Amino acid sequence: MGIPIEKLHTDRFSMDFFRFGTGDKTLVILPGLSVQSVMGAADAVAEAYRSLTDRYTIYLFDRRAELPPGYSVRDMARDTAEAFQALGLQKVSLFGASQGGMMALVIAVEYPELVGKLVLGSTSAHVKDEQYRVIEEWVRLARAGDREGLYLAFGREIYPSAVFDQYREALLAAAGTVTDADLRRFIILAEGTRDFDIVSDLDKIQCPVLALGVFEDSVLDSDATMEIAEKLDDRRDFRLYMYTGYGHAAFDTAPDYKQRILRFLEQP
Repeated sequence: MGIPIEKLHTDRFSMDFFRFGTGDKTLVILPGLSVQSVMGAADAVAEAYRSLTDRYTIYLFDRRAELPPGYSVRDMARDTAEAFQALGLQKVSLFGASQGGMMALVIAVEYPELVGKLVLGSTSAHVKDEQYRVIEEWVRLARAGDREGLYLAFGREIYPSAVFDQYREALLAAAGTVTDADLRRFIILAEGTRDFDIVSDLDKIQCPVLALGVFEDSVLDSDATMEIAEKLDDRRDFRLYMYTGYGHAAFDTAPDYKQRILRFLEQP
């Protein structure tokens, strides 16, 4: 029996999420930008994080169901924080990957009571023009309705070449399931990263932080992780680890990634 998808309703929006694990601690995962919702991969996510499920009950949130135009990363973060509050989640361990990491930064800055520990994976505190170029190309392909081109471009940028070659046929198969609604949603979410900048507020983060970056990050560039490190490295509760050879999606490809997160979360 698969992981059930739940729907949270507030006065302003609805949001899908799922949860798994039996631990008495709470870990929340905010996934990165994807062509289609990760809700369809709930079972695969649960399997990937099975080493944490005896210690943690793990929640993974989608973006809100009804996306207004001009929906920014800050908007995504504030809606997700409202979802936390609706579920009574406080002082959680929060892991944000890529765009989810941008959201996690906003939540940690603006809602410190919600976050007990923060893990950032392949993310940026300031999306500069050169970092947005890859995303802009994805948006162009989505606007053109080029589903296969979009999935292949997406996979080529987030995975190392050997992994991309391995996944190529699966990516093409997934492209065949992309709807017009998926493309419209992807465009809004992708464009929401443009001009994101929270660098000047990073000193407001009150919880311990682990930043995990990749030297060969061809989406946001390793400089994005290093910029976060430069702002936080004078703190005793900040940790940095840089991967080599795993691509932007090291959170999916590096075999020790989940254990590295767990060691950080379990530190007193």
